[in-house]
Amino acid sequence: MNADASVVKMPGLIDPHVHLREPGATHKEDWDSGTAAALAGGFTLVLAMPNTQPPVTGAASLEMTLAAARRKARCDYAQYLGAGPENAGEVASLAGGAAGLKMYLDQTYGPLRLDQMADWRAHFAAWPKDRPIVAHAEGRTMAAVILLAALYERPLHLAHVATREEILLIRLAKEKGLRVTCEATPHHLFLCEEDLPARGLSGGRAEVRPRLATAADREALWANLEVIDCFASDHAPHTLAEKDGAQPPPGFPGLETALPLYLSAVAEGRLSLEDVLMRCYTNPRRIFNLPEQPETWLEVDLQAAGEISAGKTYTRCGWTPFEGWQTRGRLQRVVLRGREVYHDETVLAAPGYGKNIREQG
Repeated sequence: MNADASVVKMPGLIDPHVHLREPGATHKEDWDSGTAAALAGGFTLVLAMPNTQPPVTGAASLEMTLAAARRKARCDYAQYLGAGPENAGEVASLAGGAAGLKMYLDQTYGPLRLDQMADWRAHFAAWPKDRPIVAHAEGRTMAAVILLAALYERPLHLAHVATREEILLIRLAKEKGLRVTCEATPHHLFLCEEDLPARGLSGGRAEVRPRLATAADREALWANLEVIDCFASDHAPHTLAEKDGAQPPPGFPGLETALPLYLSAVAEGRLSLEDVLMRCYTNPRRIFNLPEQPETWLEVDLQAAGEISAGKTYTRCGWTPFEGWQTRGRLQRVVLRGREVYHDETVLAAPGYGKNIREQG
């Protein structure tokens, strides 16, 4: 270990919300490039979302996705199942092998959006009580799904909370003893709609879901930090050609920029290192019932200055909304299950080194 007091050892971080785009859109990410990006960001375990092409909604699509992960993943992982209008029984039967169940209740496209509350009820009734349910739910929809989760006595994790009204609602739900947890993303914590022009984020490059909110919403997240259980990147890579096209898809990449942003907030006194570890390690392990990764740790230099640059990233999408952002704190080394997998900006893990943490045996 470096004798420099600014260099510290941390457990491998966990990102409970990433989009790796395989199958169906590997031109912008796949299990190889996405998990390389995870290691370059200090994440040794990622939970992958099911809105691929085709979506992961049953045994066949789950196995197709996991087959690609077994060949390509460089860090450890698990795969979510997607809640659809007619698959409540099938996905419930597969719960033991999945990261959890993802319910898309707002602002998404394709067959995974659940518009009918009867479909919500079917999934809450069928899904095992000891397995995580994650919901994309905004505003009034969030209030409705919190109520339904309480009626069915299911724990509920709310993805990418973005507004003041949402974080205050979650605070109230927790004060009432409801089994609700939530996450916030780096882009909702460090950016707001007022920042868009100065960062050159116009048109499709500004599109993300939930949308960037107001400065007051952003400050409400910081003011209610104790209510936020997890930080999650919501890594959602799209190419600049797609973002600049006629129908730009929403989403920002985030796996490689999250930790520098968190460490910069530590240097500024907005977060403590314990705050980061609680939300990127301790709470994700508890909420998602994740096993410990033996002999797994990071080495970070808390004082090293840096600058975010898409040119130095492993993600295939090739851009970041944080381009040029000055940072304090640098990842130096990652060890995963006893093997050095990242050192000084170079990913050393081979494709296929990653393990499915939900696989039995």
